[in-house]
Amino acid sequence: MTDKHLSTQFDSELHDISARVMELGGLVESQIRQAIAALSQFSLEAADRVAFIENRVNQMEVEIDHELITIIARRQPTARDLRLLMAFSKATNNLERMGDEAARMARMVRSIIESGAARSLPSSDLRVAADLASGLLRKALDAFARLDTKAALAILKEDDLIDHEFDGFVRKLITYMMEDPRTISASLDLLFLAKAIERIGDHSKNIAELIIYLVEGKDVRHQSMSEIESAIQ
Repeated sequence: MTDKHLSTQFDSELHDISARVMELGGLVESQIRQAIAALSQFSLEAADRVAFIENRVNQMEVEIDHELITIIARRQPTARDLRLLMAFSKATNNLERMGDEAARMARMVRSIIESGAARSLPSSDLRVAADLASGLLRKALDAFARLDTKAALAILKEDDLIDHEFDGFVRKLITYMMEDPRTISASLDLLFLAKAIERIGDHSKNIAELIIYLVEGKDVRHQSMSEIESAIQ
């Protein structure tokens, strides 16, 4: 077998694993959309769909990890190829964690519905943050597919908007609980739901940092925005 044949086969394997990661991303995006529908409509049916998709997300994570381990063991890639495979692995992990957060959102919605306090809480205020988080994941997947560092930088900046929405929502919830202690239990469910949304944004941010690492070879985690901007110039 020629080196050229080996290289072509390896490229095909990289392409296939990339497609699998994007497929997983699409599945998680669908899961988050169902979680948002469960929240906005207080729908047990939508919450159940989130749990159903979760099983497939977990299965795909295991399958992708196995494929990555097999490729690394067989090809023993170096430098950029190894970095790419590690980025696939980390992206897969972040996507699965987003799926976990969507499942947590669905469980919280179910708990709120069963408490009977659904209509008395400011749950509609969460829709803005939830839509931001869903949009951020979509942008992160697109940027990852194109290895677009400028789009990655925009994602890092946009994540701050979700954090801002979360902080404002927490203050509002505290006011609700102080005014009516009977809402404390359901409000805490809503608080955990809001935290899940924030975490989805954080995982999208992690994927954006992976893109910069892949393209520039620089680890920008825990760096200031100015330092990250300098890294991609």
